[in-house]
Amino acid sequence: MEYRSRPLVVALVFLVAGLAAGSVRAHDHSLATAAQAAGTPAAQAPGSVLFRNVRVFDGRTGRVSAPGDVLVRGNRIERIGAALASEPASRVIDGGGRVLMPGLIDAHWHSMMAAPSLGAILNGDQRYLTAIAAAESTRTLMRGFTSVRDVGGNSFGLKQAVDEGVLPGPRIYASGAMISVTSGHGDFRQASDLPRTMGVPGSTDLEGDTAIADSPDEVRMRVREQLMRGAAQIKLTAGGGVSSPHSPLDAITFTPAELRAAVEAAGNWGTYVTLHAYTAAAVREAVEAGVKVIEHGSLMDDATARLMAQRGIWLSIQPFPVELGNAFPPGSEERAKFEEVFTGNNHAYELARKHKLKTAWGTDVLFSAALATQQGAILASLTRWYTPAEALVMATGTNGELLQLSGKRNPYPGTIGVVEEGALADLLLVDGDPTADISLVARPEQSFKVIMKDGVVYKDTL
Repeated sequence: MEYRSRPLVVALVFLVAGLAAGSVRAHDHSLATAAQAAGTPAAQAPGSVLFRNVRVFDGRTGRVSAPGDVLVRGNRIERIGAALASEPASRVIDGGGRVLMPGLIDAHWHSMMAAPSLGAILNGDQRYLTAIAAAESTRTLMRGFTSVRDVGGNSFGLKQAVDEGVLPGPRIYASGAMISVTSGHGDFRQASDLPRTMGVPGSTDLEGDTAIADSPDEVRMRVREQLMRGAAQIKLTAGGGVSSPHSPLDAITFTPAELRAAVEAAGNWGTYVTLHAYTAAAVREAVEAGVKVIEHGSLMDDATARLMAQRGIWLSIQPFPVELGNAFPPGSEERAKFEEVFTGNNHAYELARKHKLKTAWGTDVLFSAALATQQGAILASLTRWYTPAEALVMATGTNGELLQLSGKRNPYPGTIGVVEEGALADLLLVDGDPTADISLVARPEQSFKVIMKDGVVYKDTL
């Protein structure tokens, strides 16, 4: 299926599934209530919404304020204060002293690969996979995740469908295809697919989820292809990976010249390269090449973490749940690689804290619809290393700061991940204080009474 056909497929799948009623930007609140009663996410058109009597977690300080009011006009937060005057046309939501916080941001998400099994991705029908991704996108929003940084996969059509209101879903900061070398992380071809002629796409490149590049010139071309499609940032895989069959973890894949070509091509468009790397050697090579964000870093050492701190490099690391390994058969090479990464992760978090690295949070859920439902629980598991308030700041204000690295390639210009005047209105009304009980984010159905994205109310159980 060609890239250009994906938006239509997403729209048709969503309509056939009978979910479109939940995405209607309804002015009539009774219609929204009826839609929720039917079990579909309801959306209220943006206008003027006043949150009355709420305690604000702003996404920056880690503290919860005294009760006050927050006025949203259109898709932005207009005023925060005490006893704000409501307007005749305003919708007033009485928070009853509950906590109003920013929508959650997952900085390492794969919209097209989170829910399907690995076998389905490698062998399944693309229309089936698109249907799964569309449904999972809506579930992601209803878990309170109003933005995701998609770091691998052809999610451009899904993003368009969400942005056009075809279906409810989070903002998607798309990377497009994971760019890999031959035999690297992201190369799922078989030996029968070899040899490849330089400049000719591989058999797995055509869907746009991965892209093979084996020279600086090919890297530039692949980067520019993703930018042409609308990428917010560029994703390369510079070391071995868990799920790819041909890439040992210790391998360094791209050469320095290839990495510099990617950094230059992305930088010419005002955006950046984020790079998959586990080992210290792969991370150091990337830092020297000008890469701004390292994904994972689970096997790095103290000297490498110190170098990242000195250069101001971001670490986007994930608190991998042990269940993630269940996607790979016991005794398999992939399972062994996962266990090595899982074991190293604790040390990487300790290094991040020791050197005060700019640290983002994400899940990297792959191939598991069941694990995708645990998105909030994975966030809550950060309390192995951070306080609840620190973890929540990381998943809101800090991740929002990371998203700003896209510069003019940012598909959603504006301040995000915080509750402050002028910021984009992505808000959650929580029944309880998540800084005291972070497990609330693991129970979104009960805990999140109101979910707003871009000034639109998608859930209101009050």
